[in-house]
Amino acid sequence: MVLSVLSSPVSIRCKGVLFDMDGILVSSLGSVERSWSKWARLRGIDPQHSLRIAHGRRAIDTLAELRPDLDSEAELKVIEDLEIADNEGLTVLPGVLELLSALPRDRWTVVTSATERLARARLAAGGVPVPECLVTANHVTRGKPHPEPFQAGAALLGFAPEECVVFEDSSSGAKAGRAAGCIVVATTFSHPVETLDAAHYLVNDLTGFRVQLDDDGMVLQLTPLTAD
Repeated sequence: MVLSVLSSPVSIRCKGVLFDMDGILVSSLGSVERSWSKWARLRGIDPQHSLRIAHGRRAIDTLAELRPDLDSEAELKVIEDLEIADNEGLTVLPGVLELLSALPRDRWTVVTSATERLARARLAAGGVPVPECLVTANHVTRGKPHPEPFQAGAALLGFAPEECVVFEDSSSGAKAGRAAGCIVVATTFSHPVETLDAAHYLVNDLTGFRVQLDDDGMVLQLTPLTAD
């Protein structure tokens, strides 16, 4: 599939913005892969198999699938400690700080499959403003691709899901946002374009966004990618 940039921007009216964390705000891909590979080897699992199913999901769901014979809560603490200890190569992604600075602080939050402890550690390590309240794996019973995380994020901001824009980079996240009723903007940073068919719009990253505020909320302007 070949992607080209549209010549004119698209305007999306919304009241709230819900950001995934890994692959949207920060890149911690190296930490994720090293930590899950280490855990997999400790538990006698093929590291590549663990990586194929870990991205974009709650760790506890992945752990329960990979080793249902083990205590998932205990294993969650193991993988969480591994990831928090490994910040090598963690970086804030392009356009993130500029977009966040243009958004009112009460109009956006983070909706992530990471635990709260891990999410706060990663955001702080990347120099990204940490919302007072965010939605993490600790706050939902059903993780992405179920819509519950983004429904909870919209409720946290005080808006209906239909009034919110979701930024995601994974197939499971895009599906969750779409199922919740949000407008989904997916980046092509970390996953193949073919897996992001649930998104309404595709972009390379968060650079070039414009935010206009008015009495009814805000308008996000972006220039999406399209398939030829």
